[in-house]
This record gives sequence, C-alpha cells and structure tokens, in this order.
Amino acid sequence: MKIGCPKEIKPQEFRVGMTPDAAREAVNNGHDVIIETKAGLGAGFADADYVAAGAKIVDTAEEVFAKADMIVKVKEPQAVERKRLRPGQVLFTYLHLAPDPEQTKDLLASGATCIAYETVTDDRGGLPLLAPMSEVAGRLAPQVGAWTLQKANGGRGVLLGGVPGVSPAKVLVIGGGVVGTHAAKVAAGMGADVTVLDRSINRLRYLDDVFGGQFKNAYASAGNTIALAREADLIIGAVLIPGAAAPKLISRAQLKELKPGAALVDVAIDQGGCFETSRATTHQDPIYEVDGIMHYCVANMPGAVARTSTQALGNATMPFMLALANKGWKKACADDKHLLAGLNVHAGRLTYEAVGVALNLPVISAAEALKI
Repeated sequence: MKIGCPKEIKPQEFRVGMTPDAAREAVNNGHDVIIETKAGLGAGFADADYVAAGAKIVDTAEEVFAKADMIVKVKEPQAVERKRLRPGQVLFTYLHLAPDPEQTKDLLASGATCIAYETVTDDRGGLPLLAPMSEVAGRLAPQVGAWTLQKANGGRGVLLGGVPGVSPAKVLVIGGGVVGTHAAKVAAGMGADVTVLDRSINRLRYLDDVFGGQFKNAYASAGNTIALAREADLIIGAVLIPGAAAPKLISRAQLKELKPGAALVDVAIDQGGCFETSRATTHQDPIYEVDGIMHYCVANMPGAVARTSTQALGNATMPFMLALANKGWKKACADDKHLLAGLNVHAGRLTYEAVGVALNLPVISAAEALKI
C-alpha cells in the first residue's frame, strides 16, 4: 500500500501524522511511505529522518493525496484537503464529526473511507487512540488555566498553588475520565484545592481509592455542579460522550453566578464544547471573555507540545495503521471489531450512530458498510 502523510495545515498545528519510526515500520512491512516535505518539522523531525527510515519526500500535499492509497493525519481534513480525497481512498485521522456538518458533508461527497481515531475502541471500553491526546490535554489544562487566571490575561489574578498564608485556587474538574484524572493530578500537584465531578459512582470510588487525599470528588448532579462552580477560580470541562456532541454543563445565564475573572478551560471543544459559551480558539489567540469570565477553548491543545504529542499518538496509532495497510481496510476492520468502531464514513454513507443523531443524518451500520 502507498501510505501518505501531508503536513498539517490547521492553524498552529505542529503535530504530524507519522513519526519516522512509524514510517520505518510501514516500510519494513513492504509498504511505500510518502511524506510531504517539512511535514515533521513542527514536531522536531527533519525530512532526512524520514528518508533514513525509507520514506519518500514529495514537494506538495497534492502529490501526497494523489499518490497515496491511505492518508494518515492528525487533525480533521480542512476544506482544501477534503476536496483532494477520492473514492476508495482511506483516511485515518481524528474527525470529530458530530459538531461539524460541513466536514461531514464533504467527506460523504468524497466517496472516501474515513476511520476516526476518536471512536476506535478497546477490550476495556476505552478509546486507545484518543487516550494519549486526552492525557496530554488533561495535563496541559491546569497549566493553561493557571496562565488564563493571570490578571494580565483578564483572569482573577489568583496563583493556583497559593503561598503560605494565602489559600490556593479552587479548581473544579467536570468529568473523571482520562482528561479529568490527569488534569486533577497536575492541578493538585501544583498545590490547588481540586474537586472532580463525575456521574459514575464506580469511577468516583476508583478515584478515591487510587488518589485518596490528593483531590476531592463529588457526584455531578446539576445542583452540585453549579454550587461548586460558584466557588471555583478555575473550571476544567473534561466530559466526553464517544463520537457525540459534548453536553452543555454551564449555561450562559449561569456565568453571572461565577466569580468575576474565573477561567473556563474547555477540553471538550473538539466535540462542540461543554460550556454553552464555548467557541473554538487557536494557540495564536487562545482566550476570550464572556460576561467577565475568561474562556480558553483551543481545539488542538496537544499541538502546543507537538513532539511529545506526536510520539504518544504515533505509538498508539501504529498497530492500527499497519493492520489497515497489511490487510486492506475491509479485512482489518472485519478482523477487529475495535477498529471497525472507528469507521465513520464509507462510500458516501455515514456509519457512526452518534454522528447521525447529532447531525440528523441517515446512518448504516459499520458492519453493513463492509459489504459495500
């Protein structure tokens, strides 16, 4: 198979879809790897690193899309990239279709087969290709939240860890999954007073057993959420419904109940955001204010630490990428129900139920798509 990796073109996106190690593995498995020149520079990988791994460097993204049987990326294809996709081509990347009707429409029109990292599953009910970026985003969230809280940035002017004689900031983490757990660990490590909310009693028990007194937890009822939000200096939104639009947990009307200058960090922004006033921002212009509350809603947070993120993502995606290349997408998905769960679009059909519900579009099952 010819595997292509173009340079990411979303603003301030420095990650790359394939590491030189992943390219080497693909070449060793008998495949051709085509990399757009300078695709890896943002993550610290030079063209020479890919050449040494056996890949071929080409000058333009057009060449990558024209020659490759499978395109491996990081972020969802931008409008110009979607026009380059063709029937029978496989796209393997993050898609986040539920809040993005335009992308969904274009992918359906392309006729391509689109497999989304964020809906691939595992035997433990996890999302193995989302988890590494969730870990990165979770660990970044307290850092960027602390920065947003600085007075010069419009925040309350509160130091996350406080100092002797001055109380630390109160941090509320909504969602106790991968993002929330990592956010709580780092925020607590920075000295903040942290509470994690979740609707799963079993998850709360787990957090209590493993982390004990490092941070508190509470049940995520609507009443508990707003009561704790009123006290918080920093609120981190970390709720995920796989493949679906994120639920809105704090409304515009409730902003007036929060402390003036409080910071909201919405890690769920890729799935539409979990605060009603959230809208996607970039690393270049990351924060904005609504009703005196600062919002940090960067849609590709892990791109800020591109080398770490690229290596972590590459480790997770490599086995699936090789399966798709070695077997072809249909056999690879037929052999692995977890990879099949990643199938979102095939030959003009939507194949992921949660996206169909979010966008009010007809859906066929992924199993049906294997027969087309």
